[in-house]
Amino acid sequence: MDIVRAFRVVSIAEAASFLVLLLIAMPLKYGADLPAAVQVMGPIHGILFLAYVGLAYVTGEKLGWGLKRTVLALIAAVLPVAPFFVERHWARPSAAARPEAQPAGRA
Repeated sequence: MDIVRAFRVVSIAEAASFLVLLLIAMPLKYGADLPAAVQVMGPIHGILFLAYVGLAYVTGEKLGWGLKRTVLALIAAVLPVAPFFVERHWARPSAAARPEAQPAGRA
């Protein structure tokens, strides 16, 4: 798995874990007095957050992001759904780096 693909997977997982933490684990902790939900989900999200931050930096270098885009991708880590945007719109190799598609049935 190349680094950009790893970043895309971690980006989705980090955003999903953040939403689970905010929308499920926190209400269970404070509404149903079940702190175990946060005790389980918190460290999972923490590991994914750290992986996202590290991979965002490396992916930014590989894809040629400027300082502004790299900083925005790092800021996206603290917003609940922003990593989905980063994965969808910024974490794609440029058209020049992609192999040329061959028409089907042509040799």
